[in-house]
Amino acid sequence: MNPSDIVALQKEYVLPTYAPEKLLVRGKGVHVWDGDGRRYLDFTSGISVCNLGHCHPAVTEAIQQQAATLVHVSNLFMNELQPQLAAAIARHSFNGRVFFGNSGAEANEGMIKFARKFGHDRGRYEIICMEGSFHGRTLATLAATARAKYREGFEPNMPGFTFVPFNDVDKLAAAVTDKTVAILIEPVQGEGGVTPATHQFLATARALCDQHNLLLLFDEVQCGMARTGRMFAYQHHGIEPDAMSMAKALGNGYPIGAFTVQRKHEAVLGVGKHASTFGGTPLACAAALAVFTTMDSLDLLTHVQKLGERFRGGLVGLAGKYPVITDVRGLGLMLGVETSVPIAPAVTHAADHGLLVLSAGDNVLRLLPPLVVEEEDVDTAIHLLDQALGALA
Repeated sequence: MNPSDIVALQKEYVLPTYAPEKLLVRGKGVHVWDGDGRRYLDFTSGISVCNLGHCHPAVTEAIQQQAATLVHVSNLFMNELQPQLAAAIARHSFNGRVFFGNSGAEANEGMIKFARKFGHDRGRYEIICMEGSFHGRTLATLAATARAKYREGFEPNMPGFTFVPFNDVDKLAAAVTDKTVAILIEPVQGEGGVTPATHQFLATARALCDQHNLLLLFDEVQCGMARTGRMFAYQHHGIEPDAMSMAKALGNGYPIGAFTVQRKHEAVLGVGKHASTFGGTPLACAAALAVFTTMDSLDLLTHVQKLGERFRGGLVGLAGKYPVITDVRGLGLMLGVETSVPIAPAVTHAADHGLLVLSAGDNVLRLLPPLVVEEEDVDTAIHLLDQALGALA
């Protein structure tokens, strides 16, 4: 079927909840190709999903082999790979117990249910969330998401969520009430502008939770899985949460999400209290296990730190060149460039010249290259961004 026919079918049969402008048909490593055969340097990674690049051979092989062995069984039975993946998550984070789902929204939804169950007998159910946050598109995760535009038309909002300014320790402390059960934080906000949490803010949140017997919840859906130069972003600070969600890059493109809880809380969600038909299937777990194995074998964290410094240095250089750039921030290979004018023209300009990038709001350029990116790829991206950002000046 030719590209024009595919586009026609999209317009006729797919709900217009997205507005895609390009048809992408193939990917390999840090590149994707459109329906006309044009190649792009992909610095979106499917929104921090394909952290090992497109169609990584080890992940592809694991999926192919498992697809010929066992694809799905109900969670009423064990499968060989789910416990192994749970153990891998524990080794790479804290020694917790894991629940598997299919997406970041589902992982966060489960973590919210975990918090409510934890506080139920004490009449505590409110979760303090952050301004600028994004946690998903289900009704509960929408209610926990600060940006009102995502909730418009879906009111009334689910009750039980309050908001404080991100990185404001005084207002966070003042927000705790006798109804509060948890504090929910992205260690690096993605949709909210690629903004890292400060060490003081996370330390204050941990202290408040310890003082009031609350849960500290970290959403690592976008910033986890080596994106920031640590396997999970909270590890930059040495401050552990009570529960943490992950998804996106966990399967390098194969849908899988999870949340993990500290062992002291393992009895909160007992048998029958939460479930997911497709959570932790053998096929999904095979993909995710291959991701962890590959990341370890590549010494990927060191690579991300090195390339992140190179990329940030290039962006800081552009900031010195163009006054329209007001800030460069982020961690590892999760970087944002804030501008004093709308960023959309620069995103379009970059794509027209072979570089795919994202925005985060109206005036932040969000850069999420595959973590296997090489120096020459970063340098090419800086050159193309020089042109794109120069067009804004």
